[in-house]
Amino acid sequence: MGEIYMTKLDEILKDNREFVESKGYEDFSTSKKPNRKIVILSCMDTRLTSLLPSAMNIKNGDVKLIKNAGAVVTHPFGSTMRSIIVSICEFDVDEVMVVGHYECGMCNENTDEMIEKIKEKGISEEVINTLEKAGIDLKKWLHGFDSVEQSIVDTVKTIKEHPLMPKDIKVHGLAMDPSTGKIDVIVNGYEQ
Repeated sequence: MGEIYMTKLDEILKDNREFVESKGYEDFSTSKKPNRKIVILSCMDTRLTSLLPSAMNIKNGDVKLIKNAGAVVTHPFGSTMRSIIVSICEFDVDEVMVVGHYECGMCNENTDEMIEKIKEKGISEEVINTLEKAGIDLKKWLHGFDSVEQSIVDTVKTIKEHPLMPKDIKVHGLAMDPSTGKIDVIVNGYEQ
C-alpha cells in the first residue's frame, strides 16, 4: 500500500477546514478598524510571529500589522508606504510604530552570497545581467542595512517626511530583542 503524501498546501487546507468547522474564527471577530489606532511595521522574522504581539499585548483587532524583510520602507511610493497611508486615511490610525529587532538577518546582508543563492535557485546569469543593464542595482536592492538602530531611524524619517503623511501622526521607532521580547525606544514620536 502506497503512502499518502500531503503537500504543505494540503496540510494548510486541512487545518483550515478543521478551523472553520469548529468555528475557531469566532474568537477573532473584530472590525476592519484597529482598536488601538496603531499601524506597526515589523520584520518578517519568524521569531516575532507570536512574540511581538505577546510582548506588546496586541490582540486580534488592535492594530494594522505590516511585515517585510527588515521592517524598512525601501521606496517612498512602494507597497509598504502605501499600506501605512491607507491605514491612516481609511482606518483612522493616528500612530505608526516601526519595530525592528536585534540580530536581524537583513543587517549586514552579504549581497554577493544572496545573488549566488538566487542563481542556485535556477535564475540565470542572463536574467541577472538583463536586470542590471535595465538599471536595477541588485546589490543595492538586496542590501539590508549596516545598523538596526540606524535603519529604524531612517525608516521613521522616511515615513514622517513623506509628502502624503499628515503632520499630526506620531511615528515611533522601536527595537525588539528577539529572545526576550524587550523593547528599546530608538525614536520617541512624541518628542519629534
